[in-house]
Parts: sequence; structure tokens; C-alpha cells
Amino acid sequence: MPYLKLRDGAELFYKDWGNPKGEVVTFSHGWPLSSDNWESQMVFLVSHGYRVIAHDRRGHGRSTQNWTDHNMEIFVDDLQELYKHLDIKNAMIVGHSHGGGEVTRFLGKHGTSRVKKAVLVGAIPPFMLKSSANPEGTEKSVFDSFREAMSKDRAQFFLDVPTGPFFGFNRPNAAKSEGQIRSWWEQGMRTSFKASYDCIKDFSETDFTKDLKSIDIPVLVLHGDDDQVVPIGAAGLKSAKLLPQGKLKIYPGGSHAIHNVNVDEVNKDLLDFITS
Repeated sequence: MPYLKLRDGAELFYKDWGNPKGEVVTFSHGWPLSSDNWESQMVFLVSHGYRVIAHDRRGHGRSTQNWTDHNMEIFVDDLQELYKHLDIKNAMIVGHSHGGGEVTRFLGKHGTSRVKKAVLVGAIPPFMLKSSANPEGTEKSVFDSFREAMSKDRAQFFLDVPTGPFFGFNRPNAAKSEGQIRSWWEQGMRTSFKASYDCIKDFSETDFTKDLKSIDIPVLVLHGDDDQVVPIGAAGLKSAKLLPQGKLKIYPGGSHAIHNVNVDEVNKDLLDFITS
């Protein structure tokens, strides 16, 4: 399994699948997961001749479990190192939830010289936290309750999230998948406690508004209108308006994890966008 030794000695795990000469699509995962959460999209695009790359953010999955540096500035610098190491050019970059924040800050900070298109899936930008300037956001007390639940019983909290709002399995008549729940729990528990805890602040209190405004490439925003984790009114609708070349697709009844639940539709949207 490939690892990249980063500037500070931390090791970043990544997957590099498919046609080595094909067009590149990279994936950034959500909290508190790993690159495994993208496998349905990765296998699909490989079957269409693409080279797909996905990494586990530091502290997550199989990457180094360092005690500090669980913040967006470090994450996007790690991703830039991976892009340079693999000499990635003309890529489409895709991010879900917290990973959508990573994609947005990466393009805002490091530019678009290596990227031609981007996709944000149930992504956290522009800003999750409720304030007078952002009344559609989520109260800080909600994120405080996440930290409290983690400190009390992380294993149970990481079972409650996928059983309930993440996949929308708490909705009436939802087609519940025990496999998805177990996979989420396993990925979450593989991530270090410290990274999981610190990243609650990172995904809830990082403002991506300036980044969105600066992105000079086409960006597809995919968001479910029943996203209980990152509500569309505070995220996808706003991001699409702030992006100079933003295009929004709303998934009616879609949960936070549309790429896991609406697999075929998301796969088609990704393929259509990269070939358009």
C-alpha cells in the first residue's frame, strides 16, 4: 500500500487505482472517515478508463495518527504535497462534507493550475456555524454536543450517527443498510480520537467564503435537500451562488451521504461532468 512521507515526517496513505495514463480524478473524504468511503465512485470511474486517487487525511484511516495539526491549512498542504509527488495535472477533484471543505480551501490556497474541475458533495462550505451574519448555520451547542458525546462514549456516538442522520436511516421507510452502518463505524473508529475531536472545530468553524469566490474553474455542487448533517440552505445553495462557475444539482429527499445511498445517480453525474 503506498504511503507518502510528508514534510514533517508524517505518512499519508493513498490509493492510486486504474489506468496510469488516464485522466485523473481525486477524492477527499468526510469526517471521520477515510478513502474507503469513496470506493463505489472509484471503482466505477476506473471501469471507464480513469485514474482515481484518494487519500486518508492525517490522523484518519491508515495515515499517521499525530497528536496535533488537525486543521484545514495543514490538510490542504498535505494534499498539495500528494499532487506534486504524483505529478497530478488536469484533474477533477471531488470532496464530500469535510472533504468538500478541503477541496475548497485547497483551490483557494494553492490555485487551480493542477485542477480543471471540482465537485462538492454534501459539502460544508461556505460556513457551518450560526452567527448574526450566518443565521442559516447550526448552533455551536450542536457541535459541543458532538464533543461531549465523543468524550463520553465515542464508540456509541459513532454508531448513532450512521444509524440516524448521516445516511437518513432515521427517516420513515428508509432502506436501512446494516453494511453501511458497520462500514462507517469501522472507518470512524480507525481514525484517532484526537483527530476526530479536533476536526469538529475545523469543519464547523472554518469559513470558506473567500475561497469559493476565488475558484476560477467549473464546480458542480451536489446536495440532498434532506441533508440533516449539512443542511442545504446553509451550504449547497449558498456555495453555488458564491462560485463564479458553480452549477447546483439538488437530490430530492437526498441525505448527507448521497454518494453512498444514491450511488448510480452520483456516479453518472460525476462521469457526465468530467466529460462535458
